[in-house]
Amino acid sequence: MQLKDISFAQRQRLAYIDFCLLFRGHLCRNDLVQRFEVGLSAGTRDFNMYKELAADNLYYDANAKRYFQGNTFHPLFEHDPRKTLTKLANDISDGFDAIGDINFPVEAPSALNVPDIFVVARLVQAILNKQAVNVIYTSLTSGSNDRDMVPHSIIDNGLRWHVRAFDRKSESFRDFVLTRISKVTIKPEPVNTYEEPGEDHQWNRMMTLQLVPHPKNVIFPTAIEMDYHMENGKLALEVRAALVGYLLRRWNVDCTENASLQGGEYQLWLQNQQTLYGAENLTIAPGYTVDETSALDVG
Repeated sequence: MQLKDISFAQRQRLAYIDFCLLFRGHLCRNDLVQRFEVGLSAGTRDFNMYKELAADNLYYDANAKRYFQGNTFHPLFEHDPRKTLTKLANDISDGFDAIGDINFPVEAPSALNVPDIFVVARLVQAILNKQAVNVIYTSLTSGSNDRDMVPHSIIDNGLRWHVRAFDRKSESFRDFVLTRISKVTIKPEPVNTYEEPGEDHQWNRMMTLQLVPHPKNVIFPTAIEMDYHMENGKLALEVRAALVGYLLRRWNVDCTENASLQGGEYQLWLQNQQTLYGAENLTIAPGYTVDETSALDVG
C-alpha cells in the first residue's frame, strides 16, 4: 500500500497523525475524531493504516491511552518548513501542506534562512509538554556550546525565527535564533516555577504603541493612513515588551523624540515614545538611544 493509493480524505487524516506525532509527540484517537468529525471505527482504521505505512513511527501506551512518537520516528509526509512555521504561528495543525494538491497563487519575498524543521518540532514538543531541553547553540560571541533552556514560545520577528526560553546558564529569559540551534534533546526532569512563562515579565508586559505618518518624511499622510488602516490618523497597537524592538525595526518606525530620522524608508513615527521605557531589546529600534532611559529605573 502506498500513499498515492489512499483516498484524499484519509491522506488528510494520516497527515494530521504525522503532524501531531512530529510536533506534539503524541495524540489519541479522540483527537482525530474531533478534528475530522469521523466515527471511532474510522479513527481506528486510520491509525492502523498509519502503522501499516510507518510501523516504527508510533507506539500505543495503554495507561495513557494515546499514541506516542517512536524513537526512530521519520515523517511519513514532507512538511515544508516555511508552510509549517506559518501553520504553527497561526495555530493550524492539520498537516494539509503534506498533501500538496492545492497551489495558491500567492507569493512572498524569498526567505534567506529557514530553520531545521526537526529542531522546531522538538522545541514545540517541549513547549506543549512543559519540558526543558538541552541544545547545541552557536552564538556570534562564544561559538558552539550546549546549554539547557526551558522554551515557551516560537517567534517570527519578520526576518528570523526565534525561540523564547528561560536560559539556565544566564538564569534569565532570552531569545535564541532557531537557525543557530543544531541539536535538541528533551530533558525528563520537571520545570521549576521560576522558569515558567508566567515569570517572563518582558513577555507578559503589554505596551501600547501609537504610530502615525512620519510628520517630516511623508508628504501625503492619507496614503500611510490607508496603508495601515489608521483611525483619526493613528494606529494603536498592543505589543509584548519582549517583541517591541523587532516590530519597530521591521517597519522602520522612527523612535526619535522629534521625528528626526530622514529617508523614504521612515514612513512611520512613534508618537508616544515614553511607552518604551522598560523594554529590553530597544537597541534595534530605529533612532532610540539608551540615553533616553538613563534617568529611569527600568530593572
